[in-house]
Amino acid sequence: MSKLKIGIIGTGGIATWAHAPGYQSVPDDCEIVWACDIKEDVLTKYADDLDIKNRTTDYKDILNDPEVDAVSVCTPNIAHMQPAVDALNAGKHVLCEKPLAMNADEARQICRAAENSGKILQVGLQQRFTAEGQFMRQYIDTGAMGDIYYARAQALRRRGVPGWGVFIHKDLQGGGPLIDIGVHILDFTLSMMGYPKPVSASGKTWDILGKNPELWNGLGDYNRDDFTVEDLAVGFIRFENDAVVVLESSFMGNQDGDPYGTNLYGTKAGASVYFGDPGITIFTEENKQLFNMKPANMPDVPSAHVVEVQKFINAIKNGEPSPVPGLNGLILNATFDALYKSTVTGKEEPIDVSF
Repeated sequence: MSKLKIGIIGTGGIATWAHAPGYQSVPDDCEIVWACDIKEDVLTKYADDLDIKNRTTDYKDILNDPEVDAVSVCTPNIAHMQPAVDALNAGKHVLCEKPLAMNADEARQICRAAENSGKILQVGLQQRFTAEGQFMRQYIDTGAMGDIYYARAQALRRRGVPGWGVFIHKDLQGGGPLIDIGVHILDFTLSMMGYPKPVSASGKTWDILGKNPELWNGLGDYNRDDFTVEDLAVGFIRFENDAVVVLESSFMGNQDGDPYGTNLYGTKAGASVYFGDPGITIFTEENKQLFNMKPANMPDVPSAHVVEVQKFINAIKNGEPSPVPGLNGLILNATFDALYKSTVTGKEEPIDVSF
């Protein structure tokens, strides 16, 4: 297969420091030939920096180019669905940033388009490609943990509301920390568990701290009157195989630091997997002796974002399945829908992942 031609839809931060370096890391396999953004100044800087000649404010110009093989959808959440669906319908492979969509109904439309087109749809969820993710995948695949039946996942910031972009606007983002950073740790957790099918969830969200103008925020100031998302979300998720996950996610929480990781409970062993300190600890038993073990050697992964893009390109060139299939993104969106609904109804809500 000749060198793949790539279009970038949305040229903001994630396209700059994640997608572009990923494609640039495999120059023999692909090249970015188009860039699109509705903000002309952002588009111009991105295209100039990467020496991209073809640039447009209308993503359909990219889709109408028969030479384009694939696109990255790097737009805000509200603008994921239509470009992704249109790209798949136009016969392009799609790497769509997380979350796949604003909600499960939109995610279903993207998944249907991928199924009908036969093209690869990959969701931009890179944590499974980190050093921690690769180590744990290998360890779990040996059978050393047995069946993982429970997990406690945390994506918590003490004072970390993004002070830029649209992160505080529910109508543009779909939600707060649950859908922004909780999506990463839930995907990581479920990928370690073999992605069981969820059946129901109950949850609760709060927006008390996020609306408080008296509180300091570590990621820049923002207008508290515009804050329409949650600042803390907790959830209890049931799965078809009888497994359970408890999920906690916050932009603002009065806790110790910013814990970001998951705790896996298996029938043979458990694991605490946190990105950064304290890292990975395996909890196991041998001859009625309990052991807490830490890996002494980890895979060398300078950038999980780069690996994510490389796997996308490899899947296209080698005819392999999507490294992060659309169904995973739908499962996450449907789970969040149930959790958000539950916080209103006060009841456990069903999760529908059909499409």
